[in-house]
Amino acid sequence: MPALPTAPRTTREEVGATLRLAGPLVLSNLAATAITTTDVLMLGRLGPEPLAASALAVNLYNLLLFTGVGFSVAISPMIASALGRRKGAARDSRRSFRMGLWLVTFYAIAATILLSFAEGIFRAFGQDPALSVMAGQFMDIVRWALWPTLLAFVMRNLLTAFDRAWIPLGIALGGVVLNIFLNYALIFGHFGLPALGLEGSAFATLITNIFMLAAQALAVAFLPRLRMMHLFGHWWRSDWARFKELARLGIPIGLTWSFEVGVFSAAVYLMGLIDTISVAAHVIALQIAALMFMVPLGLSQAATVRVGYGHGAADPRWIARAGKAAIGLAAAFAAASALVMWIFPRELALQFLDSTKPESAAVLATAVQFLMIAAVFQLADGMQVIGVAILRGLHDTRVPMLFAALGYWGIGIGTGAWLAFKTPLAGRGIWIGLAVGLAAVAVLMLWRWSRREALGLVPPQSSTQTGVPTAVTA
Repeated sequence: MPALPTAPRTTREEVGATLRLAGPLVLSNLAATAITTTDVLMLGRLGPEPLAASALAVNLYNLLLFTGVGFSVAISPMIASALGRRKGAARDSRRSFRMGLWLVTFYAIAATILLSFAEGIFRAFGQDPALSVMAGQFMDIVRWALWPTLLAFVMRNLLTAFDRAWIPLGIALGGVVLNIFLNYALIFGHFGLPALGLEGSAFATLITNIFMLAAQALAVAFLPRLRMMHLFGHWWRSDWARFKELARLGIPIGLTWSFEVGVFSAAVYLMGLIDTISVAAHVIALQIAALMFMVPLGLSQAATVRVGYGHGAADPRWIARAGKAAIGLAAAFAAASALVMWIFPRELALQFLDSTKPESAAVLATAVQFLMIAAVFQLADGMQVIGVAILRGLHDTRVPMLFAALGYWGIGIGTGAWLAFKTPLAGRGIWIGLAVGLAAVAVLMLWRWSRREALGLVPPQSSTQTGVPTAVTA
């Protein structure tokens, strides 16, 4: 079994530990986003209509996908806490992993059935009928990628909790290469394959995600230090007590993710009520912002594990240092990425367009406007994802879920819709609303983190902790 974690002696030591864990996670996130970026880059060469149609489909798909990913995330703090406690870590980890597979499977069955009605959903949302048909055809293929993707996320969270994040990184990089090849071959008809256009991108996504699941399953089954734990042993055996515990922790996480992803999905549909140019420009700006967001997201995933170690060890100083390190690192990167987006919006947006096509000029101009606003909310976005992650490490998920609902929907989408349709701002108003909502969630999450001891979120100091003395130095 992998070595159990030990408490940091200083904040600097915690920063180093966080960076070592976060590094492969950040690169894995960037690789995963590179897969979707490849889709956008290649579909953008087909024109605004296929790009907009894929945006409608992908945003509905991602809404359901990331809700399920939230369920899978629950195993990360549970396994981290088990490792922090040390006693019975292997048995508890195996139980959490097995029931995590069950939880996302039940969810995937329901979500895949719902996605089979995608075209009707798009029409009900008032989207262009022609785009709805194209998006429905895309979804008929890509929806089958949901279950393998969620199973792969359960395995990724397990490997992360055991400090084996380099394995998902290697697999994600392989997925990027495979997806580029398949997109190039299936969208445009190279290497003797038919030119399938938009549907070719859907097939590329499906095949790539099945490959990544198979690779991670082999790693979990045969990695020497994990093989002895028999993680797939008796996978059919129910453990309803652990299933309920995972659901209690995972459902609020899933809903929190769905509130956030849902806001960006709703923004796409609101853009669709404006015009196709706004949808295409929004997809480009959002893809760039998503690439920048992968670093704070990776830091947040590491922070959940590091705080979870401290929570399991009942060590308040470890918890405080883990949170402080994550907040500082995320703030520094968010500020830097905001500066890049502010200075080079046109150059960034041009990477997603064929400048020789006449319709690209309007999309570019609109995307640049959106990116100028996106630069402003980078800091808020980084702080909110860190805030919810460090609270998750304390197994605090219900109140953060309510904060997310209020901030993203009550404040964010409400403000954005009003500015878009009651003022001349149009699509820019939607982006301003997104920025305001993210800032509200960030403030609420960090306020709750600052009150963690008063609220009883931190366990009493353990006399044994992790077997390593924790120095008083901050």
